[in-house]
Amino acid sequence: MSQKITDSKRIFLFGFSRWKHNYIKPFLAEYSNAKICFINPIFASEYSLACRKGLKKYSDVEVFIWGRKEFAEVQEFARANNIKITRVEDGFIRSVALGSDLTQPYSQVFDDVGIYFDATCPSKLENILNYYKFDRKLLEQADTLITKLKNSKLSKYNKDAHRELNLPESMRKILVPGQVENDASIKFGGRGMTNLELLKKVRQAKPDEYIIYKPHPDVLSGNRLGNVPEAQALQYCDEIITNISMASVLSVVDEVHTITSLTGFEGLLYGKDVYTYGMPFYAGWGLTNDALVESRRQRKLSLTEVVAAAYIIYPSYIHPNTLNPCSAIELINELIKLQQSPAPKYNTKLRAAYAGVMLYLQRVLKKSK
Repeated sequence: MSQKITDSKRIFLFGFSRWKHNYIKPFLAEYSNAKICFINPIFASEYSLACRKGLKKYSDVEVFIWGRKEFAEVQEFARANNIKITRVEDGFIRSVALGSDLTQPYSQVFDDVGIYFDATCPSKLENILNYYKFDRKLLEQADTLITKLKNSKLSKYNKDAHRELNLPESMRKILVPGQVENDASIKFGGRGMTNLELLKKVRQAKPDEYIIYKPHPDVLSGNRLGNVPEAQALQYCDEIITNISMASVLSVVDEVHTITSLTGFEGLLYGKDVYTYGMPFYAGWGLTNDALVESRRQRKLSLTEVVAAAYIIYPSYIHPNTLNPCSAIELINELIKLQQSPAPKYNTKLRAAYAGVMLYLQRVLKKSK
């Protein structure tokens, strides 16, 4: 599938790490390379570098910002000049390996309202969930997608192997998925709650149940922050599990308790009772047991409708082989094949090593400020 090139508009991209530059371009196929301008200053400010590269010069421009990063001067200039700001983030079916290992994403979201994990303001996804009229054809596609996701056992990341868990049959089993604690979704959707605080709350609420804690894979790999020491975690959970696919865990638990993790939504796909302690995109629509309330979310939705919004309407997908636009179902089919023939280990190790170095530098720079 080819896309028409937009020759007039120039786009300026802020907050995109250098390793993301080539990875994001397939999602921007409507723009020629000459019109795509990444802003990654070393000494200058983002705004001054963008101005030198033509932000003020060209009349038809658009600003793209990674995630929930803030660039005050850039955003003020954009608002004053009616320049569209679009936030970009990984979609909900991303890749076979971890994003923090610097792997190519096959799904991205482009949001010109907010961003889905920031519950402090509306987002394009929230508006879809609030106002979109879902037709029968779309809902049938969503039902097919749900079946495909469950049968294929795919998740956002698909790094860990499937295996059986030996858990006590007589007790109700609760999954607590760990998260990256310095992730923007925790700051803007989880009110800064930590993994340990979540474990404490779940144990307090469920003193007699079997609680399983699954640390976030990015934290386990050493690429991101949020580790809970094992001895400390075991004061509030019965078992810590690692190196196992999320599908394997979801198939045997009864409940999922989470701050804002996508695992909560995947729990809904598997028919589990889901409790949220923050305000993820799937909370507030009548599907989950929520500790918080968001007054903007007024509608009661079915699981199929939320899947249609979050997995079909909201994201963009590219085919792993051609890097051309594709559907969610097409991507799932290709990810199944990639799971069966993963990338060479040396590629994964090299990317992981680079990611580790970048995390170390991030910590050093943070301390020096």
